[in-house]
Amino acid sequence: MLKSHSCGELRDEHIGDVVTLAGWVDRRRDHGGLIFIDLRDREGIVQVAFDPEKSASSHEVAGDLRNEYVVKIIGEVVRRPSGTENSRLPTGQIEITAREVSILNPSKTPPFYINEETDVDESLRLKYRYLDLRRPRMKANILFRHKTVKFIRDFLDAAGFIEVETPILIKSTPEGARDYLVPSRIHPGEFYALPQSPQQLKQLLMVAGLEKYYQIARCFRDEDTRADRQPEFTQLDLEMSFIDEEDILVLFEELFTSLVETLKPGTRVKRPFPRIGYADAMDRYGSDKPDLRFGMEIKDLSDIVAQSDFSIFRNTVADSGRVKGICAPGCAHYSRRQLDELNRLAQDFGAGGLVTIALGDSTGKLDDLTMAMVKSTAAKYLTIDEIKRMASSLQAGLGDLLLIVAAAPDLVNTVLGRLRQELGNRLGLADPDALSFAYIVGFPLLRKDNASGQWTSEHHPFTAPWPEDIPLLDTAPAKVRGRHYDMVCNGYEIGGGSLRIYTSELQKKVFRLLGYTDEEITERFGHMLEAFEFGAPPHGGIALGIDRIVMLMVGAETIREVIAFPKNQAAMDLTMNAPSPVTEEQLSDLHISLREE
Repeated sequence: MLKSHSCGELRDEHIGDVVTLAGWVDRRRDHGGLIFIDLRDREGIVQVAFDPEKSASSHEVAGDLRNEYVVKIIGEVVRRPSGTENSRLPTGQIEITAREVSILNPSKTPPFYINEETDVDESLRLKYRYLDLRRPRMKANILFRHKTVKFIRDFLDAAGFIEVETPILIKSTPEGARDYLVPSRIHPGEFYALPQSPQQLKQLLMVAGLEKYYQIARCFRDEDTRADRQPEFTQLDLEMSFIDEEDILVLFEELFTSLVETLKPGTRVKRPFPRIGYADAMDRYGSDKPDLRFGMEIKDLSDIVAQSDFSIFRNTVADSGRVKGICAPGCAHYSRRQLDELNRLAQDFGAGGLVTIALGDSTGKLDDLTMAMVKSTAAKYLTIDEIKRMASSLQAGLGDLLLIVAAAPDLVNTVLGRLRQELGNRLGLADPDALSFAYIVGFPLLRKDNASGQWTSEHHPFTAPWPEDIPLLDTAPAKVRGRHYDMVCNGYEIGGGSLRIYTSELQKKVFRLLGYTDEEITERFGHMLEAFEFGAPPHGGIALGIDRIVMLMVGAETIREVIAFPKNQAAMDLTMNAPSPVTEEQLSDLHISLREE
């Protein structure tokens, strides 16, 4: 190699050694007679001193150095003069006295600072991603991602799993999002699809008798992007034979507890991971991926206000709706402008409006509350007893703000769930040093699409129903429970899985319920149904998003911060300008012609 050591590894024990280093100029300082640079490589930074009395030629070259020049330096490791040590650097006790220096490649002035964590427009960062990745925070994120994946591989290897790669060019089958299609040159008019997940392939690996499979899998979904979603992403994909739900849940609790303890010591993780029923999660948090780092639980107030003089509450309950609320601690002082903003948010989330009740502007016992202390446009329609009972149900005290929504049951949960998350963020209620994992269980197998009236899978069509619910597929599909589980953390779904259907007849029955004809079933899924007839074992698995996991562990705001070359919010690769047009010759080879809209 061109270097004998990395910049970040040199310490006191290397004093007196002559070393060869190579890297980038992080900073340059000219002190008249002496010139100093900070030399940076992947492992860290070390200071290099150029003294004209010790090497006039090196000092002369150092005069031409600028930030981001790539250089090779030969020099002696010496102790820094007393008083000049840098406690912020692991190498801060020593420096290199340069004997020789070579400029391997100069650099233009970068479009943003590499050696400072300044705010830079994301589009500019993505265009020059190779420079962005030199910056300390981004480099640390990528290195942490590597350590995360390595830990997962080592853990699963020790647990008896084998890693199997599955194809990227596969058959297009419905899995919930649009496929990315790849036209075939050899088979005109026919297409491959990029896998949304290795779902069917890993089930076939269970039929193949491999029993314990995992893969760090690349997956592709043609859907709108957001902070925690990309067109292409990486997931930990895992499948096991001869298991039940408990085997999966216990394994992954151990995996993630060990992962955090090893790579993020000091991070608070509560064990055992709570297991929350889907319906319970929606009732209490308004979300099937609740952030459990703070309370502010949703409470049903319908019984309290069913006979209230406030007609909005009374009529909602009479029409089979629900009146529910949350408590925003310490927010009774909110101004009219702030309350109007919360009302607009509730309306944006789908509610007709939001009722706010401020419980005075001081602290104290709820028993001390009087109507004169209450601030609410609904106060004249409510009694002090009703307000106190609602406040007590929401565990509120003086100085708190009640946020109440009256609507259909599903809508009221959704609106309050989103308000809960918004206020939790604004008020800083979530512990930034905690990773609050939980399992969401007890999902229905199917749900009815309101627009089409068709049954759709709550998870995916390969999820097994509970055995005792199988007869209900013919009589009451809405009551069938799925053997499906999600893992959530800090308000994000980081993964989901299920036990699978493994007999062809049951799988056909579910496909038919989902509206597929027998011809469509054979065309799209015949390969799986046939495989199930050759001794398929009971099996199940889970898939977890590596990008989301790393994002949460490093405290990033989007998964773009932990992916080397992500797409932007318009699904564009700004570094390589993709997607981009192709030539007519390429299209002709694929038997494709474009038409103008």
